[in-house]
Amino acid sequence: MRHPLLFAPALAISTFALTMSGAVVSTSAIAAGKADRARAAIATAKGKVQAADAAGAATETPRQQSEAKATLATAEEHLAAGRKEESIAAATEASRLADVAIGETLRRKEARASAQADAQTSAALAQQQAADAANRAANAEQAAAATAAENARLRAAAATPQTTTVVTTQEKVATSAPVRSATKPVVKKKVVRRSTAMAPARTAETTTTTVTTQAQN
Repeated sequence: MRHPLLFAPALAISTFALTMSGAVVSTSAIAAGKADRARAAIATAKGKVQAADAAGAATETPRQQSEAKATLATAEEHLAAGRKEESIAAATEASRLADVAIGETLRRKEARASAQADAQTSAALAQQQAADAANRAANAEQAAAATAAENARLRAAAATPQTTTVVTTQEKVATSAPVRSATKPVVKKKVVRRSTAMAPARTAETTTTTVTTQAQN
């Protein structure tokens, strides 16, 4: 049978060994967790950088896109060297820079599209205004030509001598005046009769003059 005094040191050593083993396992798990986090952060940053390239950030915002790519490369280098915390931080920064590049790229494209639409609208409006002005000018020219023609006609009519035509008509009217004559007396009845005889007809002449004035065109 073992002595209790001899068994106690062995138990203490075993306990210490188990404790140290657990600490090593825990540290490894933490390290493995950080590595996974670093790889996940790097994957997220890569996706955002690729999205920025697809949006045209290399053309619209080349400086921000270059910084995002450089920071992503730094994150990968830190992970390869075992610097997991630094790798996570660099990958997070790369994601932020890629987001900035995407936002600025989209903003510039929208501003350019809006400016182009405004320019097209302004050009169409200017074209319509020019057409309206041309129509008004043509109408004014036609009205001026019509007015000038009418004025010329009036001046020509005023300068042309006038012709006067005189028409004379004569009308003869025959009239008769009553003439009284006495009849011979009758002896038997002693009746006196008087009769009226017509005097010779007299002729009256009426003259009518018509004056017509006509302008020659």
